[in-house]
Amino acid sequence: MRSPSGVIGLVIVVALVLCAGFADYLAPYSPSKMGAGGRFVPPGGKYLLGTDEFGRDVLSRIIYGARVTLLVGAVAVGISLVAGTLIGMFAAFRRGWVEALLMRSTDVLFSFTETLIALSFVAVLGPSLQNAVIAVGVAGIPFYARTCYSAALVERSKPYFEASIAAGAGSARLVFLHLLPNVLTTMIVIATLGVSTAILAAAGLSFLGLGAQPPTSEWGYMLAGSRDYINRAPWLMTIPGVAIAVSVLGFNLLGDGLRASLDPVQRR
Repeated sequence: MRSPSGVIGLVIVVALVLCAGFADYLAPYSPSKMGAGGRFVPPGGKYLLGTDEFGRDVLSRIIYGARVTLLVGAVAVGISLVAGTLIGMFAAFRRGWVEALLMRSTDVLFSFTETLIALSFVAVLGPSLQNAVIAVGVAGIPFYARTCYSAALVERSKPYFEASIAAGAGSARLVFLHLLPNVLTTMIVIATLGVSTAILAAAGLSFLGLGAQPPTSEWGYMLAGSRDYINRAPWLMTIPGVAIAVSVLGFNLLGDGLRASLDPVQRR
């Protein structure tokens, strides 16, 4: 609460969660209902954000799009966080050839951009929202693994960890009672910031036609579908773009606020 930017980010994220959770009650129309109004009705009046080329209410599609966006971000980051944390902790704890194998494999994946990895997975699995989420999640694993590995190495070198080994603590106790709780704070902050990256990546795939497919109300797909009407109906591209930008900003601000709150050095 002492971080103004963190509070702003929290408000934005809570608003997104409320829109996603109560979309059925907040949206005035079904997001796929054609002919809810005339074609290309400008924002204002009965249709607050206007209508698209099929007469669908843009406000309803934006509200339902929040549900898709949060689902994409949560699932993709969940895949990256769980897999990356396990790989990083296992490499830092085992050391030796296991550490070399896992970290060199991670370094190889780091030589490619996350977008290229995601595009490769979608090309193999086929274009769909589910495959796009999996692709974005897999593409983020190297970053989370490297971050967790670095944090776990720092904890492993501290006196309390060496004392636990000297006291005869088993592997499970060392990993789950010492390593995991002490790296979890860092990983939570990274995951919060990573949601914004996942949202952008999934929206980019949908914009290219490799993610969400019609009639899904996804902001990236809405951007792609409005390209041909930018001169006639500029709001069709502006509104989803602003929604993506605000969502990304919200998660970034929330992540910065969490970092300031959970970091004992910054709390002083």
